[in-house]
Amino acid sequence: MVGSGSTSSLNLLPVFRTANLLPGPTIRRHLLSSSLRVPPLPLLNIAQAPAIVGKTVGGFMRLSMVSAALVAALVGYGSTIALVLSAAAAVGATPGQTASWVFAVCVAKAIGSALLSAQSKVPVVLAWSTPGAALIAASTGVSMAEAVGAFVLSGVLVALTGALRPLGRLVAQIPDGVAAAMLAGVLLPFCLKGTAAAQALPALVLPMAAVFLLVRLYNPAVAVLAALSLGVVLAFVTGAAHLPSLHLPLPHLEFIAPAFRWDVLLGLGVPLYLVTMASQNLPGFAVLRAAGYAPPVRPALGVTGVLSVISGLFGAHPVSMAAITAAICLGEDTHPDRNQRWKTGVIYAAVWLVLGLLGPVIVPILAALPTALMTALVALALLGPLMGALVAGFTPEPTRFAAVVTLVVTASGVAAFGIGAAFWGLAAGLLVAGLARLRA
Repeated sequence: MVGSGSTSSLNLLPVFRTANLLPGPTIRRHLLSSSLRVPPLPLLNIAQAPAIVGKTVGGFMRLSMVSAALVAALVGYGSTIALVLSAAAAVGATPGQTASWVFAVCVAKAIGSALLSAQSKVPVVLAWSTPGAALIAASTGVSMAEAVGAFVLSGVLVALTGALRPLGRLVAQIPDGVAAAMLAGVLLPFCLKGTAAAQALPALVLPMAAVFLLVRLYNPAVAVLAALSLGVVLAFVTGAAHLPSLHLPLPHLEFIAPAFRWDVLLGLGVPLYLVTMASQNLPGFAVLRAAGYAPPVRPALGVTGVLSVISGLFGAHPVSMAAITAAICLGEDTHPDRNQRWKTGVIYAAVWLVLGLLGPVIVPILAALPTALMTALVALALLGPLMGALVAGFTPEPTRFAAVVTLVVTASGVAAFGIGAAFWGLAAGLLVAGLARLRA
């Protein structure tokens, strides 16, 4: 692999506080190895959360663990739920299918987090794939059934990566810069739409952006959540949105029979697998390792892969390891005894289950917000991941030009033969990188 001897990309790991970054070649090569080594990561400080470290609840947990799990879940949900709804709209999901999507992905994260944490005695917390949701939202000409087929394929590939070492090694051969540039190309168009949204609805979007920037100076993890909170309040107070009639029925899952179209599988399913692995799973394992835990790599890939397949049949896009929200649950503020912190993963799972049950209330409120406000919120939420992808894409000098080609082709959004731009961007980048390697 080009630049396989370099460790410069490992120096980007501290930026996990603000973005899910692609790990460097050392981490990628040891994807399925228990000897994964990364430098120490500064864990997120949750001192602002209402933690009461010295007290316990029922002898099982400290209230600080409840606080950490609650903050982590709310950050994960509030920061990117708008993007998930945009992804559902892009593939033509009905209101019932969208509700099923949100409920299924919440349940999958709850089951996986509780199972892996209890089994491994490591605080494993799962997330939905944010870059994956962006990739889906950028798709065109894909039906909900065809999207489900891509979700199932992605889950199968993740599970196989945990079961088959050769597949993990094959993925590790993709140059870091090219993989990062593909992700940047997916995210860039969403971020560019933020300025148009501000022009269309300045009274709501500009205050929201100001709050985002100010909060980000002190706590990047909750900046988007703060912007969302202000945006919701302003929208309803100013009359830009009208509160829908709310009731709390029990959410239900809606089975969606998958349709397997080869061009959608190549153009959406395969890139969805790659961005989920590169920008979510690998950084998630790195965060655990940096906190002093041995990440359950193979079980985690197996569990998240199987859960993604099952939840995908009810409309949900893949679940994966968490990085940013995981860091919230790993510090000493959570519990002074690191061997007890795995219980935070179980509490985190319970919070996600509650969020899933509240979906029939939360989703209609967000759906009532102006389109420009939601567009701006998505743009703000993706600025951090875009920054991380750009830095990771253009740091390795040998693949820098290949990364530029990948970024341009992917961001163009042009599909050929019905296959999405992300696939062609990756293919173009690999071709340029391969030619450069032959010349060298």
